[in-house]
Amino acid sequence: MDEHVHLSIPSPTQTMIQLLTPILLLIVLYIFLNVYKNHKTKRSKINLPPGSFGWPFLGESLALLRACWDGVPERFVQERIKKHDSPLVFKTSLLGERMAVMCGPAGNKFLFGNENRLVGVWWPSQVRKLFGRCLITSRGDEAKWMRKMLLSYLGPDAFVTHYAATMDAVTRRHIEVHWRGKEEVKVFQTVKVYAFELACRLFMSLEEPNHIAKLGSLFNIFLKGILELPINIPGTRFYSANKAAAAIRTELMMIIKARRVELEEGKASSSQDLLSHLLTSSDENGRYLTKKDIANNILLLLFAGHDTSTVAITLLIKSLGEHPDVYDKVLKEQLEISKAKEAGELLKWEDIQKMKYSWNVVSEVMRLNPPATGAFREALVDIEYAGYTIPKGWKIYWSSASTHKDKANFEDVTRFDPSRFEGAGPTPFTYVPFGGGPRMCLGKEFSRMEILAFLHNIVTNFKWDLMIPDEKIEYDPMATPVKGLPIRLYPRHYD
Repeated sequence: MDEHVHLSIPSPTQTMIQLLTPILLLIVLYIFLNVYKNHKTKRSKINLPPGSFGWPFLGESLALLRACWDGVPERFVQERIKKHDSPLVFKTSLLGERMAVMCGPAGNKFLFGNENRLVGVWWPSQVRKLFGRCLITSRGDEAKWMRKMLLSYLGPDAFVTHYAATMDAVTRRHIEVHWRGKEEVKVFQTVKVYAFELACRLFMSLEEPNHIAKLGSLFNIFLKGILELPINIPGTRFYSANKAAAAIRTELMMIIKARRVELEEGKASSSQDLLSHLLTSSDENGRYLTKKDIANNILLLLFAGHDTSTVAITLLIKSLGEHPDVYDKVLKEQLEISKAKEAGELLKWEDIQKMKYSWNVVSEVMRLNPPATGAFREALVDIEYAGYTIPKGWKIYWSSASTHKDKANFEDVTRFDPSRFEGAGPTPFTYVPFGGGPRMCLGKEFSRMEILAFLHNIVTNFKWDLMIPDEKIEYDPMATPVKGLPIRLYPRHYD
């Protein structure tokens, strides 16, 4: 009992702490209020764009997510343009960041034209953590160097000598295994397998089905965490994605190590694929990418090289099922290409160039449902735009979805009309599925050839009906049919 009494009597030190604690708290509160007041006074002098920051921390993120889940990502931008009566720019808060949303072709032109001067690439912390140091998370000279290294194997010139025949061969084999003899196919899941196998084959010469399947299952987990809150505790999508990314990197590092040995022993060539190219190429100063940099960039390209293409091909098949007249015109163009070739002869680069109407159809599909809805930048300096100031450090969002669905940019905006892309095509900066400027999608040509090679093979072999004609499309984070787009197949027969 004495012990308890003794413990209840504060020592002089405890007494001092009890007296000083509220005083210190008052001092801290006073300093905080003064700093906040000064900051607010300073910021109040800046003419920020109109808008709202929404709820504390959450901002307006839930409204953007709801629009994506409802399949109308453009709604978030359109509603705020109308609400704030500001068609060029408005402020908001997304992903815990104060953000300016630049709207329409004027905003796109400004951002694409001021890359690395007024704005720099920015992605949410979860994207940076999952991808590590790679092309999309780098800026300035480092980004230019990485882009140069990758572009020499992924740029238009490389496609004249690479890819077309290999893409056609992989596509034919895929159709024989996964489509031929089937009455029904779930397009999204089936095309996902195809696109991932193709990326593994072309980037790393990886052909073993079980190895590809193992990487593919890890990628499916990885993809679901890309735009989730970065809460790294068991049970969250981000935690699972982080573990999957680590497992993918381990696999890639083993592949890189084995390839390096093969190169040293003369069992692989420097021009064999992208992996060999990255291992044997240096900059003008003799600097090579590290193994980790190579793994991160291949992780990025496996993502970019298969997920966006999966979405585009899936929605292309949906659109051709909805528009039989368009299907017939595509078929006619593709049969003309087939008739000019020997039996069994693979597609060439020149054949892809003849698919003009087919590419117009693909372009209209991506206008109505861009695989990715937009991207982010960061203000490197205070930016004066449209009469407002966007403070240094603020993030900037641009939306391809809202630009593509703007009545000011496209007549009868919801109608499916491939003729929009004939001749000169849409007005510059109104059609931006691949972005623009120095940051234009590196895989644009790869994606174009992949989609057209698949289209050629699928329409010359099958017709199909949509089993769920009005199937909903949601963005999570990319455009995806909620039921996987099941179709009923009808083999084509030729005399």
